Amino acid sequence: MAGKVLIIGGGPAGLEAARCVAQLGGEAILVEKRERLGGTPDRESYAKLTHHWRDSGEAIGELVAAVTGNPRVQVKTQAEVKAVSGQAGQFQVRIECGGVSEDVQVASIIVATGFQHFDPGRATQFYNYYTFPDVITLTDLEKMLKEHKVVRPSNGLPPKRIAFIQCVGSRDRQLGNEYCSKVCCGIASKQAVELRQQLPDSKVMIFYIDMRMYGYWENEIYWVAQEQYKVNYVKGVISEVLKKGDQLLIRGEDTTLGRPMEVTMDLVVLSVGMEPSAGTRQIAQLLGVKQNKYGFIEAGGPGGLDPVATSVPGIFVAGAAAGPADLNDAFSMAGLAAARAVAVLYQTQVA
Repeated sequence: MAGKVLIIGGGPAGLEAARCVAQLGGEAILVEKRERLGGTPDRESYAKLTHHWRDSGEAIGELVAAVTGNPRVQVKTQAEVKAVSGQAGQFQVRIECGGVSEDVQVASIIVATGFQHFDPGRATQFYNYYTFPDVITLTDLEKMLKEHKVVRPSNGLPPKRIAFIQCVGSRDRQLGNEYCSKVCCGIASKQAVELRQQLPDSKVMIFYIDMRMYGYWENEIYWVAQEQYKVNYVKGVISEVLKKGDQLLIRGEDTTLGRPMEVTMDLVVLSVGMEPSAGTRQIAQLLGVKQNKYGFIEAGGPGGLDPVATSVPGIFVAGAAAGPADLNDAFSMAGLAAARAVAVLYQTQVA
């Protein structure tokens, strides 16, 4: 088959897209800015995945091995796409790798540049993430869980009372992020279970606006957290986090009872949402594909029914580059994007 498929981004979606392109008989060039593959789960040192509670390192390692061991996939790490011209079937691409530029021709392109976690400092500091060391994020806690060393950063001691605050950077009109980031409720509940496993004497509370459990997460995570691990879910809105002695005071409203609420905690975990990564914004502009008002790559194509089509024929998107996504979303989009991209190869060959 003539031509190749360029895949930008070496996280779960990019890895699966590369594997699928090769499996369908095409050849792929996988470009990753970092020095290693694996994307956000690798970069942020995820512990277990909500995807079947698998060890993150083991699962991502399988994805990486399926690509690096495939002769139909050319992997370029510490590499960036610097220029793109042409059209579907004949894209000319300049790739800079290790300070050396290379021009390649590809038939189609898949963008899998992923997301970045919301910076809680933008939430007008009501939660004091950059002020109080015992206010952390989901990603900070994930690293601790991976190392089996969950402690209060302020004193190095295991916390006895831990609170999660949901929707930090999501569902917030003032910030401009009106959307739900989709995975935060599941991730917080997963982490709450892991906390109770690693710190069985701890008390864990999750403060939420609405609990949104997608697919099978309701039974796999939510009820497990409540019934087996006694995680306490409180429907409420948290207005601020303050210091009270050597603890943290959470102040807000219990919306079920309709009254003010104050509780003291040793550790507060902010469930930060998803935003388009800097790489997603940059590559969208470089490729000339439309972005939605939040900065994610706009998917859907002319009729709005193709979840991997972009505004430019021959360029496709997969995973969280198109919006908040879990691993199932990333894999299914990657497979479809690979099929679409390989179809361009066939069409180019027939033409």
